[in-house]
Amino acid sequence: MAASPRVAMVAGETSGDLLAGLLIDGMQAHWPDLQTCGIGGPQMQRRGFDAWWPSEKLAVHGYSMEVLRRLRELLGIRKQLRERLLKDRPDVFIGVDAPDFNLGLEADLRAAGIKTVHFVCPSVWAWRAERVEKIRRSADHVLCIFPFEPELLARHGIAATYVGHPLAGVIPMVPDRAAARAQLGLQDTDEVLAILPGSRSSEIAYITQPFFEAAALVRKARPAIKLIVPAVPALRERIVQAAQAAGLGGVVQIVSGQSHAVLAACDTTLIASGTATLEAALFKRPMVIGYHMHPLSWWLMRRKQLQPWVGLPNILCGDFVVPELIQDAATPQALCAATLQWLDARQHHPEKITALEQRFTALHESLRRNTPQLAADAIQKILHPAA
Repeated sequence: MAASPRVAMVAGETSGDLLAGLLIDGMQAHWPDLQTCGIGGPQMQRRGFDAWWPSEKLAVHGYSMEVLRRLRELLGIRKQLRERLLKDRPDVFIGVDAPDFNLGLEADLRAAGIKTVHFVCPSVWAWRAERVEKIRRSADHVLCIFPFEPELLARHGIAATYVGHPLAGVIPMVPDRAAARAQLGLQDTDEVLAILPGSRSSEIAYITQPFFEAAALVRKARPAIKLIVPAVPALRERIVQAAQAAGLGGVVQIVSGQSHAVLAACDTTLIASGTATLEAALFKRPMVIGYHMHPLSWWLMRRKQLQPWVGLPNILCGDFVVPELIQDAATPQALCAATLQWLDARQHHPEKITALEQRFTALHESLRRNTPQLAADAIQKILHPAA
């Protein structure tokens, strides 16, 4: 067996930390003495990752204004990290998602002769197609989580491997709803609405209020409904305050983390656009996707958008299988109405729920691979091309 490599990694935000943690699992199976360092979160650190900065430092929301406010700090971190890696060179650098931060760093490291891998192809098929050229300059190899991506990248001369979506291997094909409810103290007969307003500080600022106001309206229509929110621990207090402001103080159940248990337990979810919507789809749950950002960020994003859908479940299914209420459409009244339609369907039109579950099961099957092993195999070939 080849000597264990030293791997530098950068993962931004909660979703990137989860993906990177699973990747580390695969690499440690190949190389038990693997050394990993860089920017990461608790999932990575649990696996022995040496975090020089925590992943939440890279958590930004939107396309323009939110990033600009923190641009100096982010550029400073990237400069310090680049200098450290060029001085103490890793065998390979793996950028996990966070393309605005990682691709520029990868380009510099690659130009200096360090092998670079980008894990999670930027969604050039959905928006910002101009990123393809940046990917070609930056990454020796791209690990893709959706099956159509390697062919798309190959057209632009970019080497890539489909490794499946890590979450599709972690989330069971048939979630244990009863166990999740028991874990959360919910009864089997409870009607449960999960509220997932995002894991970034600025998402809490933009999205939580309309979500909680919508939940308050849902509760007026269905007084017995249970409301539950999985909160990133660092943002818990802000979520508590938002719940109180919406008149839900003492009503909504706020738990630290446990988003998978919450999704497994719920009947439907009101959820911010992002990776969490794919998790909800893999749990086969009806959802209402909502999102709101700074108006300038939204205008810029709309100009770069290539598809009519924003939510990952809809993009991957190629259809509006679940409702999306974005920006000005994400009013409490509209979010409430769309949520009530799913709750009513469970009682009066169960075939609608069954059809959605079938679509999401097919999606789950298409994404389920042994991602940690496939990704580690690809990295092994990058490190040792002749092996």
